Amino acid sequence: MAAEMVLSHRVPHKVLSEADLEEVAQRKPPAKRGCLRKTRCSASTAKSLLFRFLPFLHWLPRYPVKDWLLGDIASGFSVGIMHLPQGLAYALLAGLPPVTGLYSSFYPVFLYFFFGTSRHNSVEVLVLTLDSLPTPCLSPGPFAVISVMIGSLTDSLMPSEKFLETVNINGTNITMVNEEQRDAARVELVATITILTGIFQVALGLLQFGFVVTYLSDPLVRGYTTAASVHVLVSQLKNVFGVSLNEHSGPLSLFMTFIEICQKLPGTNVGTLVTAIIAMVAIFIVKELNHKFAAKLPMPIPIELVTIIISTGISYGVNLNAKFGISVVGNIPSGLKPPVVPNVSYFGQVAGNAFAIAVVGYAICISLGKIFALKHGYKVDSNQELIALGLCNFLGGFFQCFAISCSMSRSLVQESTGGNSQVAGVIASLVILVTILKIGELFRDLPKAILAAIIIVNLKGMFKQFNDLCVLWKSNRVDLMVWIVTFVATLMLNLDIGLGASVVFGLLTVIFRTQLPHYSILGRIADTDVYRDVAEYQMAQEVPGVKIFCSSSTLYFANVELYAEALKKKSGINVDRLIEKKKKALKKLKKQQKKAEKEKAKRQKVLPPCRRPLWTPSLPQHAEDRVNGPGVAVIELSRAEDSAPPEPTLRTLGLPQPGFHAIILDFSPVNFVDTVSIKILKNIFRDFREIEVDVFVASCPVPVLTQLEQGNFFSSAITKHCFFPSVHDAVIHISRERHQASVSTQPRC
Repeated sequence: MAAEMVLSHRVPHKVLSEADLEEVAQRKPPAKRGCLRKTRCSASTAKSLLFRFLPFLHWLPRYPVKDWLLGDIASGFSVGIMHLPQGLAYALLAGLPPVTGLYSSFYPVFLYFFFGTSRHNSVEVLVLTLDSLPTPCLSPGPFAVISVMIGSLTDSLMPSEKFLETVNINGTNITMVNEEQRDAARVELVATITILTGIFQVALGLLQFGFVVTYLSDPLVRGYTTAASVHVLVSQLKNVFGVSLNEHSGPLSLFMTFIEICQKLPGTNVGTLVTAIIAMVAIFIVKELNHKFAAKLPMPIPIELVTIIISTGISYGVNLNAKFGISVVGNIPSGLKPPVVPNVSYFGQVAGNAFAIAVVGYAICISLGKIFALKHGYKVDSNQELIALGLCNFLGGFFQCFAISCSMSRSLVQESTGGNSQVAGVIASLVILVTILKIGELFRDLPKAILAAIIIVNLKGMFKQFNDLCVLWKSNRVDLMVWIVTFVATLMLNLDIGLGASVVFGLLTVIFRTQLPHYSILGRIADTDVYRDVAEYQMAQEVPGVKIFCSSSTLYFANVELYAEALKKKSGINVDRLIEKKKKALKKLKKQQKKAEKEKAKRQKVLPPCRRPLWTPSLPQHAEDRVNGPGVAVIELSRAEDSAPPEPTLRTLGLPQPGFHAIILDFSPVNFVDTVSIKILKNIFRDFREIEVDVFVASCPVPVLTQLEQGNFFSSAITKHCFFPSVHDAVIHISRERHQASVSTQPRC
């Protein structure tokens, strides 16, 4: 009866009959998440879908006006003030006119109010600085990944060389870049990229593919963002030194840009350099004071906005552009522009880049949303966040916005200044709207060196991520390799190709880890049904005559052969060699038996019929050794001519016997098997049966058992009676069978 015990998670020690087994095998698997089910169209279903895609309808009617409104208003003004300088800087980083940064700070924030589920995420162009995540107090700052990705794309597809034209000035022909045409073409390109990014994100969200960002591990993201910060730094050096550069794109473009900057250092504009240094020092000092006295200040000092206002006033009063050649932002048109249909002819060129932007932007957004949700005790729907982000990008692209995500710096400010919901985001968007309509045109004399200084200072948080190298060196060398490879690949191959190479390498490390898992022999802890690795637990002792083998990984085509080799190695015997010896011994035995039969036939022909023996006695062992040679024994001939001779064993063949009679394979870590692993498992059962060792399987999950059935694993030689719910059940069964066998072989009086 114990032999009929099979896998059962629900009742670990229940003995299942064959009827129960068939019922388990025929049980239909549960419906997968995301599968569509037929439901009746009802008011409740429509209401549920409406609340799902427009979450503000759920929480806005319950909004506590008295408790939250004042905090949201104060927080909204604080975040809006931060949006203004950073929006201008992000547009410069993306190679676009400054007003597009303001557009990208207005439309997405306003739209996220309707679609987002996170109360604290501040949606913005994904150019915020993500300070080291392990620390609870993060320094505010932009994160420049998406903007620099867009900037590299505009430089490669819309370089300034395409817009050169000859202008006659005072009788002299001068070749110049038509910046107006270039900016218009780049805005059209970026708007198309943004819309395509939104389409990807909405499609992934509707298909419940929010899990795709799980392939971007934390070391990969941090190495990638650190490399992106280097790209950002190098891209802004031209605005710090006041030199003009050629536009480089593709692999090694970062190094070519840096070399060209070094070559043009003698032509540095001193006024631009001094302006950038003064701005960087002032912003850095005030940000450090904001961080140090964060608990005492009602809101951070808006040093970036103050710097922009003061520098614009000085530039306008002194006329820095005309007197010292300091480059300024230029004209910023006021008012909102009507929506524009994207140029779909760009879709084929930018599809890969748009998908990369979609995945990276969502990865940052959902990670920040979960941080705040865990802290404040509410739930973030990852797929709805993906849809919300995609709709913000899709709709924003029609209004000349570029790709957005969630900003760490502004999200932290929104939280610390009393923000409780996305009402604060609406207030912030209204601040930007007023700037676009009335104030933006006043910043036309703003030096570009000031915006470069704002971007560079806010990279401080990402450069702190170099500390990960020391932490990962001590904790996990494989994650360290992922970090370094991602960093180097992103620097050398640029942001788009570098991201793809990094993801591939990260997946290869996963395959590498599953190919080399930890193999162990388990032993029982006395007086318990607990089994642990005998190499790691002193109290764990091997069960006499039984080897319990366990792997820390699942079984599939890439590691199943290593699993079989490790099993044979851990068993302590050379299984293949012993099988080979057995085959040779059997071959020699058959020859000796044929020879003996021929001699017997000759003797029977010589003797008269009356003197022929009715049966042939077996030879003594020493006589057999003289006839057949040492190490090979001849099986006794049966007294009855019709009965078959007994099956030869290792003992009768004179071969060494294993020190155990059973092996238990612990399948608790196995979550799936494929056709290759099924074939190798069959070979394991066959090989150990050849050396008279029984193989049993314990703790096999029901889905794996179903896969084994579908793969024709079971046969007359391998039945489900070899499967047990737990290792302890298998050990009890083996011990009981062994005891019954020993009793049956005892001599009777």
